[in-house]
Amino acid sequence: MPLGHGHGDLRRMSLGRKSGDGERADQGGGEDETVVEPEQGNVLSHIISQLRPGADLSKVTLPTFILEPRSMLERITNFMAHPETLLPMTEIEDPVQRFVSVIKFYLSGWHIKPPGVKKPLNPILGETFTCYWEYPDHTRGYYISEQTSHHPPKSSYFFMAPEHNIRIDGALKPRSKFLGNSAASMMEGIAVLRFMNRGTANGGEKYFVTQPNMYARGILFGKMKYELGDHSSVRCPETGLMADIEFKTKGYFGGTYNAIGGIIKNEKTGETLYELSGMWSEEMFCKNVKTGQKEVLFNATHAKHTAPIVRPLEEQEERESQKLWYKTVVAIKESNHAAATEEKTKIEDRQRDETAKRQEQGIDWHPKLFRRVHGGYGGSEEGEEDLDWILNADIDGPTPEAKTKQILAVAPILKDQSASQDSNPVSPQHAQHTPQQPSQSRQQPTGQGQKDLIDFGQTDSSSSVPVRGSSLQQQMTQQPTNSPAGLQEPLMPGHPIKRVDTLTKDLDEFVDAPGN
Repeated sequence: MPLGHGHGDLRRMSLGRKSGDGERADQGGGEDETVVEPEQGNVLSHIISQLRPGADLSKVTLPTFILEPRSMLERITNFMAHPETLLPMTEIEDPVQRFVSVIKFYLSGWHIKPPGVKKPLNPILGETFTCYWEYPDHTRGYYISEQTSHHPPKSSYFFMAPEHNIRIDGALKPRSKFLGNSAASMMEGIAVLRFMNRGTANGGEKYFVTQPNMYARGILFGKMKYELGDHSSVRCPETGLMADIEFKTKGYFGGTYNAIGGIIKNEKTGETLYELSGMWSEEMFCKNVKTGQKEVLFNATHAKHTAPIVRPLEEQEERESQKLWYKTVVAIKESNHAAATEEKTKIEDRQRDETAKRQEQGIDWHPKLFRRVHGGYGGSEEGEEDLDWILNADIDGPTPEAKTKQILAVAPILKDQSASQDSNPVSPQHAQHTPQQPSQSRQQPTGQGQKDLIDFGQTDSSSSVPVRGSSLQQQMTQQPTNSPAGLQEPLMPGHPIKRVDTLTKDLDEFVDAPGN
């Protein structure tokens, strides 16, 4: 769900790193092509040129010009990078005009891309990325993401602007296809956009959004070209409004690049309300079918997006995207093919080793920031099953300040942010062994590393958890050395456990009830 152009005041961000510093957004259809130097040729010839008798195929490097120097988790932030189309939506009273504003928001960001044909780095399992935006009204938007599956790839993400009553939960599930001289990414994920101040349903007025597919043309011969293609949709079940949007690919003998078409209609009455047209890289139009009036919905020709703020590298954990891929990204930007592939391979090999070890030990992996959707009939997230995973936290505070506190308790987002004292973290190892249950939705990892986490139920006696109101010394004397950490010695008749209350200094005795 990308958005439109930026605002001058929104670009003055000095508290942290800007995501994508030094990169340019696409300013027109011409930059959809990759300009390949004569000595590089196309992708296939670039690979073939490295082959020699007896060559080690594992050492063949991919051409740097097809790699985008950032992870897919970071690239998803394009979807929220234009506050001028994002923030006003919830303030529009008329439901039809509010829906049109959602379509404007949805269409106004597809122009955000690096020049040429670029493939983002594939996130590894458990990779995370967080960031935020500062808005002119001194409010903020927050983003949290995690790679929740590797085979098949699934990127789960969460966004909220608390003061503006906007929340987005999304899942990106790209599926690759080879189509002769083209490669396609079939985008099977969805996003659920909700306006928390609208609607009568639980969680607010919801919009279910799908994405077009992405194509890289000319990968074997000819010029490499980037295209969006096929149909996507936006639906609001509560109002009955929907949009069917076609991203048109250029035909062999006619047509143009980057064209769109579509309609907005009322599914309850079957009436078509608006027609959409134009180019996603230039001007897009919305025509009122009843009046015939045609207006510019969004002009992407000179649109600029607002990059989010990311914590400095020195504050990031090892598995956060920018820290994880730092050496790879530096090599890509320097066009150092060999170094980029070497650093990328190190990360991928480590992921394979981790997978093999889990399989040997019979351990199921679970995300640390997201949980399974409670879908199905009567579930709390009925209708949202295609998300698969959703943020493992209740962001339901009564005020924007309370919601912000809940968001920041999930993972570090702000510069100099420490682990929240109000959160109830779970060790990554514990999360891998024990699937998340609905009642555990408030157990939130801090993302600050294992040494800062509290283990619950681990077998290492050094990880025992003090019971509130008792001293650590008392619990150590009460717990046998061979009992699991965090568990007290079973109560036995005639053998009470004593505890001194730290506030009242009263002596409490816990005695097992006599058997029948």
